[in-house]
Amino acid sequence: MSIIINKKELATTSLRKNALDILESGLEAINTEKILRNKINIKDDILNIDGNNFELQSYNRIFFVGIGKCALDGAKVMENILGDYLTQGAVIDVKPDSEASSLKKIQYFVGTHPYPSEQNILATKEILKMVQNLNEKDLIITLISGGGSALFESPTVSLEELIKTTKECTDRGADIYELNTIRKSLSQVKGGKFAQLLYPAQVVSLLFSDVLGNDISMIASGPTVLDEPTERVKNILLVSNRDALEAMKIKAKELGYYTSIETEKFSGNASEMGKELAQREPQPNTCLLFGGETTVTKINPSADEAGMGGRNQEMALSALAGVPANSILVCATSDGWDNTDHAGAIADTELFEKSKTLGLYPEDYLNHKDSYNFFKKINGAICTGKLGSNVSDLCIILYK
Repeated sequence: MSIIINKKELATTSLRKNALDILESGLEAINTEKILRNKINIKDDILNIDGNNFELQSYNRIFFVGIGKCALDGAKVMENILGDYLTQGAVIDVKPDSEASSLKKIQYFVGTHPYPSEQNILATKEILKMVQNLNEKDLIITLISGGGSALFESPTVSLEELIKTTKECTDRGADIYELNTIRKSLSQVKGGKFAQLLYPAQVVSLLFSDVLGNDISMIASGPTVLDEPTERVKNILLVSNRDALEAMKIKAKELGYYTSIETEKFSGNASEMGKELAQREPQPNTCLLFGGETTVTKINPSADEAGMGGRNQEMALSALAGVPANSILVCATSDGWDNTDHAGAIADTELFEKSKTLGLYPEDYLNHKDSYNFFKKINGAICTGKLGSNVSDLCIILYK
């Protein structure tokens, strides 16, 4: 079954089909269930997490806490792996309640993203209530992933002030490092403070990175990452965009392309980076891969823009007019939600010619920050639905 829901509709050329196959191989590689089952197992009362062993019989209670866009998918797997060892758990994610019906010991909370809300704060309170009065015989396993900064929150300022500050940062194009540094300073659970609340229990954090360079203190604003790791905390990085890029590289080579992973730290303004990618010198029979995260800046931060879209759609739209013949650019988010129900978009000359026929001008839509409606009208959007993975964004350039 294809991850890309509209793959058949989009794959009108061999180049498009190959590009979408390559993207899909990357998305499959970072599937939360697959990652956890490959890297975690229990044998003879020993919990092995990517080579790190924990003797389960030495703990009286075992709790699971999931935070972020991978939390619910992770909770289902961890409840199955831990079985009777698990005492209780709680997770906060963005997926609907209906997707949590199989959980038995783990309580599920639906939160909001990209901005925090009262329901996020209430869910965080419930999680903190579950893990109070801990001792050395308790084991807390956390799964922390992108989106967790907004979802897991106990602010030191009013909710209104927190939302206002977050919005101001995103509107001016702040990157994840700048944004999460500010979030840490306004929270009682970020920047290692959650780990401090869990002391003296043993804490094991499973980290799914959506951060450039995989700085674990920035993933969901680092709730279990202490400046001085003297407490009982073990942070384990389980997956990053490198996993997706390596899988994409293998697939591209299978399809016969000379392939290069250009960077896993791709960043900058989305519109500018899209144009830059389009201007690259074509290299016959070549696949170039990029991982990272760009930013979008509002034209007028003080006004509410009517347009919709995300950084990947904006990047593809800004590249559209400049993409050379016999090539394609694919830009997509790894969680399936590019600030809208589109995961991203494609850009090639076929789509550009179609836009001219339909009287749709990329610059007009870029000026209104409305990449979503452009690609919706022209059938150039990539649709996957919300995915239980999040390792920032993935970009592909294919040259015939």
